[in-house]
Amino acid sequence: MKSSSILDPAAGRDQIDVERALAEIRAGRPVALRGRDPVLALSAEALDDTTTALLAPLAGTGARLVLPAPRLRRLGVPGRTEPGAVALSALDPARIETLALRLDGRIDAPVAPASPGDEAALALMALAQVLPAVLVVPGEAAPPGTLSVEAGAVARYPARQAAALRPVSRAPVPLAGAPDSEFVVFRGGEGLRDQVAVVIGRPDLSEPVAVRLHSACLTGDLFGSLKCDCGDQLRGTAGWMAQHGGGIVLYLDQEGRGNGLANKIRAYDLQARGLDTYEADEALGFGLDQRRFDFAAAMLTALGVTRVRLVSNNPEKAASLEAAGLTVVETQRALGRITPENIRYLTAKRDRAGHALDLDAFACSEA
Repeated sequence: MKSSSILDPAAGRDQIDVERALAEIRAGRPVALRGRDPVLALSAEALDDTTTALLAPLAGTGARLVLPAPRLRRLGVPGRTEPGAVALSALDPARIETLALRLDGRIDAPVAPASPGDEAALALMALAQVLPAVLVVPGEAAPPGTLSVEAGAVARYPARQAAALRPVSRAPVPLAGAPDSEFVVFRGGEGLRDQVAVVIGRPDLSEPVAVRLHSACLTGDLFGSLKCDCGDQLRGTAGWMAQHGGGIVLYLDQEGRGNGLANKIRAYDLQARGLDTYEADEALGFGLDQRRFDFAAAMLTALGVTRVRLVSNNPEKAASLEAAGLTVVETQRALGRITPENIRYLTAKRDRAGHALDLDAFACSEA
């Protein structure tokens, strides 16, 4: 059995430091980022009475709220393409919440360019899957006991995590519609949990293998949400593979296009107020799609797959597998139900992200 990364000297101090920093950020505690531009970073969503009292003595000396470009555009900074920083003369939780999260928030001060430390802090928030808004205090001063991590380690973390991907367990798991199935669990990749390869049937690895890269969707996959077609695609693809020579479904920890479950539910709230799926993500500060698929290619390679028949509507998945060295010989659509509840979501995916979806028949039937 391979030792865990925390005990393996070859894993490197950097990875361990970043993993611990992610736990600190998700627990609502600040993290110090070392480097040429040292800063103390705290997730904006963690600012409460306790953290305000903790950091208030450090504010007023360059404290700032760092926001990504999509959020700045939503706040009324037209054409913004880079993250920026808004000065904080005092730690005002209400003001910070307005700038970081509220739909009716508007910029109320000049926006300065983000420093290297600011950008490293934002990258740490993205890895931790918290709101992409970060309270930054410059300098090396930090409360006693604060964890510190080298800023460059944060930038290197995703690629190193993908390179460290490894299978840790496997077992037969019969599924409804695909009784001859095996789960292979991988540690590493992207996200905060393990990744799973579901091998359905006995696919012939000497031939192109049917593959679906499926990003986890708690609401659709488990609870049957009508807002998306994810659960239909997952079960429908597994059943189709069982009847057509087998295949592999990669179940990837990429909830909410890589934004995390909490941010996905925040986006759902904004959708309920009239925004489409991408507009909601942008209002929270996210780009079109935060997911990477290089580690998915590594999972397939570990399973012996070199050529792929991809079951997906998303052209980015095929491009990512090709870029990682696999051959995508064919792409076929992943079908799901089209309903009044998900038609706007699917239309946005077609029009904004180029997904191969035929929605015209449904539109005509509803006319």
